[in-house]
Formats: sequence, structure tokens, C-alpha cells
Amino acid sequence: MLSRIADSLFWLSRYMERVEGMLRLARTHYMYSLDTNQTNSSWKPILQIYTDLPDDKMAILENDNYAVLNYLLVGINNENSTKNIIQRARENARGIQDHITREVWEEVNAIYHTINRPFVGLKLASLEALEIIDLFIKHSMIYAGVADVTMQRGPGWDIMKLGKFVERGIETLVLTDKQFELFDYEDTKERDIIHWRFLLFSLAGYEAYLKTYRNNKHYQQVLQQVLFNPDFPHSVLYCLNQIDRSLTKVVGDNSHTEITDLRRIFGRMHSKVRFIDPHSLKETDLRTFFAELKQEFQQFNAKLQSIFFSY
Repeated sequence: MLSRIADSLFWLSRYMERVEGMLRLARTHYMYSLDTNQTNSSWKPILQIYTDLPDDKMAILENDNYAVLNYLLVGINNENSTKNIIQRARENARGIQDHITREVWEEVNAIYHTINRPFVGLKLASLEALEIIDLFIKHSMIYAGVADVTMQRGPGWDIMKLGKFVERGIETLVLTDKQFELFDYEDTKERDIIHWRFLLFSLAGYEAYLKTYRNNKHYQQVLQQVLFNPDFPHSVLYCLNQIDRSLTKVVGDNSHTEITDLRRIFGRMHSKVRFIDPHSLKETDLRTFFAELKQEFQQFNAKLQSIFFSY
């Protein structure tokens, strides 16, 4: 497979995964902002994750639901807006139509044309904002289902899975780190489940959490679910396990030095999460732990791209 094709497959998958994550996070925060019992409905943490706005401009936006939704979802000047990400996903898909199914291309194209329709911006500035967010969440889930059902299993599919789970793993790490940062990484004060709902809803894991964990030691249990639960689709360990399977297929028996380095970087990160004792995190500096994991993810991603996509 040509590097150009692999690059487009990888980034198509990453972009579409990012769209779904952004939309779910925006929906969760928007719902929270409508709850009169919530004392802090500032969008600042989300803006810090998904934009590079300076503090003064962020201060103007952070308490204006509709202005933030417009900037995050359809803002032309926001490089990381949903609209711009979908446009880049479509550009990648358009150049590799011979390597994806017709159904995948049609769904990406449908999302692109829908988000460019004038009614989207108008509804985001009204009480129908939730309807628009749900529309695009539905589209992104249809894309995921169509890709899973129609794409032939082969090198292209494995490259797409690498992109998807690299993006999802980084997203889970960033959101979890931000949540614990807001709590000052304090593990001595046990908080009620209501304080953890935002993170769990943002990762589509609230119902799974309630069904899996029964006591009120939420600090340790939330960490267990979002980092170490191998059956939770948005946990870091689940993402790493999926990357491991796809990476093994992509590199095959290639013994090139660069491949060995790539395996070493990934193996170190995978082992760090897979074999750590979750209870030992009480004695671990979580801030440093998250920072190191994010750095290792970025190193792996950079190495992966330098080997396969440096055309």
C-alpha cells in the first residue's frame, strides 16, 4: 500500500473518531449547563482541550452556550471545529475512494454536506441546539457502523483501526486528566457519583459504570474503568489492546530497525498500563502519570507516521 493511501486512511479514521468524541463532550456539557443545580457551567475546560484561544477570548466565550457551540461545531476560524475536521476527513476520503467502500464515502459525504447547510448554525443559536448535536452524533455512529460492516479486512482496515484507537486513547487520557486536574488530583476526599458523571457520560460509560461497580469508592473505580478496564470500549487499555492487534498485522514479520523501535515504544506504553497495579495509583503522582502516558502516545504516533506515512 502506498504511504499516501495509508496516511489518508489513518487520518480519515482519526478525524471521524475525533468528531464523535467532540460531539459527545459538547452534548454532555450543554446538558449540564441547562441544569440549574450546577454551580459551574463554564466551557473553559472544553475550550482548553479543543481550541487554542488566548485567555482573554476564552473568557468572553466560556459562559455563552450558543457562542461556544457555534465556535466548537461550525466555527470557520477554529481549526479544530467539527466542521473543519469533517472537511479534512472528506478530503482524505475523496482521494482514496478506491480503497474504501461506496457506503463509507457516501456517509462521510453526507455528514459534510449536512454540516454545511445554513440551518445548522441557526439551530445551534437556538433552543434546538441539542437536536443538531444529536443529529451529528447519529451520523458519526452510522459512519462507524457502516465502516465496520462494509470495509474489507486487510491492511487498509488495520490502518484505519490504528487511527481510530490512537485518537480514542489520547481523547480518553486528555479528558480524564482534565477531570482529575479540576479535582486537584485529590484522592483523600471521596466524591459522590454526581461529580464523576460528566467524565463518564463524555466517554459513553455512565451506564456501564453503574452496572459494574457497586460501592462508593468512585475515585479508584472511575480510574479502573477509564484506564484499565479491558472490556470498556473507551478505556486506555482497551484502545492499546486494539492498537496491539492492528499493529501486529500491519508490521507483520518486518524486522527493520525502525519497526523494532516502534514496537519497543508501543510495548513500553502498553505494559505500563496493562501490568500496573491499580491500587498502587494511590501512591502515584497522577499528574505525572497522565503526562507521561500522553507523551508516550505522542511518541508512538510520531514514530508510526514517520515510518509509514513519510512520503
